[in-house]
Order: sequence, then structure tokens, then C-alpha cells
Amino acid sequence: MDPEQFLDIANAVIKIKVFPYFEMAHAVISCLYIREDLGSGSHPFSRKHPFSCWLSSMVNIYASVILANFLLGEPIIGAFKNPNQIILSTVVWYLIFYSPFDFAYKACKFIPCKVILSAMKEVIRCKKIYDGVSHASKVYPNGFIIMVIVGTVKGNGAGFIKIIERLMRGVWTPNAMEILTPSFATKASIAASIIFIIDKKTDWISVPHALIYFGVVIFFVYFKLSSMLLGIHDPFIPFENLFCAIFLGGVWDALSHIISNAKKGDDNGPKVEIPRRDETKKKD
Repeated sequence: MDPEQFLDIANAVIKIKVFPYFEMAHAVISCLYIREDLGSGSHPFSRKHPFSCWLSSMVNIYASVILANFLLGEPIIGAFKNPNQIILSTVVWYLIFYSPFDFAYKACKFIPCKVILSAMKEVIRCKKIYDGVSHASKVYPNGFIIMVIVGTVKGNGAGFIKIIERLMRGVWTPNAMEILTPSFATKASIAASIIFIIDKKTDWISVPHALIYFGVVIFFVYFKLSSMLLGIHDPFIPFENLFCAIFLGGVWDALSHIISNAKKGDDNGPKVEIPRRDETKKKD
């Protein structure tokens, strides 16, 4: 492909409008997660507690904006300021939970349809990360850690707010903390935030911004589809294991374990008693 054509595609991607189609895909995937998290009880729960079901779905859909506003000292309720987005999300929620014969849910669960919706969600995830980093850099021009944090929660807000969202459905799962077991989305959001900060605040990258943005989008879409179709869930794990082994005590823990096992083996080995001279004389 001609480099100019590739750059034109990258510019088109960065200028893409996320409303309504990409916002709809994000809402669909979020509502599918809520329904799958409810499991076999999704049908009776949605009939018995419709408001709780709707509220938890809205919190999941707008989790990134809620958390970013909270961290930056802006009104949390501002996440619901756009009536068109709320109407769109509510329609999606209604169809996923209450469509006749569960047609909408089954259609969205159909693999080709779900692949397309997931890819569209990754596009809007990348845009949210970039917008989060840009907004944080305006509020805190030198707060690089803040930019990374805001970009990360914008990229995977649903993961960080999972406990609150489940609590709205009457389920308390304190072990489901994203900071305890970060998902691939969180790790990738951190990496993307760092890349956007380097591109925005330094001259280390000479590539046009549109190409960097397009590369991050491809990264998110590729690994999301790889997770769904090929079972590649977290490509960061090998690097994490290597880092932990070298810098977080993994090598020294292994050495101490080997040494302690060796000492135990020596202590538990058969002991040979050498008779004393007096006892040998008596025997003679």
C-alpha cells in the first residue's frame, strides 16, 4: 500500500465519529457482560429488578467517564449529561434483556456479529484513552502519572467499577478488584496511555500522530480478536513473569527454596553411628 494512502486511512480513523454506531457497539458489549455475569439468573433478575438491572448497565456503560470525572474533581453525574447517548444505551439495554424470544441477545451472541461489535468497541476504547490522556494533560500539564491513571480508567473503567456495579445488583465480591488481578484491557490501556504521553509530550517519536493512533487501534483490535478466535488472552504474561523473576525477587526466592530443600534433604538422610573406642574394646 502507498504510504500516503496508509496515512489517509490513519487520518480517517482518528477523525471517526463514534456516535451512534460505535457507542451502540460499546453499549451492546457492556450489556452482554451484565447478562453473562448474572448467568442463569439473568432472566428472573431482569423481571424482578428492572431498575437495578438498568442502573447497573448504565454504570457499566459509562464507567470510564464516571471514574475519570471522579478522579479529576468533576461532577460524576456529568457522565449522563448527553440525552441521546442515554436513550441509545437504554434502547440497547431493553433489547438485550427484553426483546421477544431473546432475539437481540441471540443475534449479538452470534460469533460473526459479536466479533464485529467487539472490534468496534476496541476502536472506541482507544479513543477514550487518548481523550483521557489529553484531558488530564490540560488539567495537570506535568502530571504524567495522572495522565496514565486517567487514560487507564478511561480505557477499562468497567473493570475498576465492577465491585460497585455488582453491588447495585445485590452481589458483594471484594476479591474482584481490578488492581489485584489486572486484565489485559487494563495492561493494554496503561501501555497505550504511555505511548500517547510520549507522543504528546516528547520528541522521541518522529512518526506522525495519526499513524501512532492507528497503530494502537490495530493493536487493540488484533488482540481482542485473537482472544475471541485463537484463545490468546494475555500476551503480557511472559514479560511479567520475566520482570518478576529478575526484579521482584523471583530468582532469589527460587534459590532460597533450593537451598532450604537441600538442607532438609541432608537432615533427613540416613545417619551412620560410629562406635566409640570403649565400646569396641568391651566387645573384643
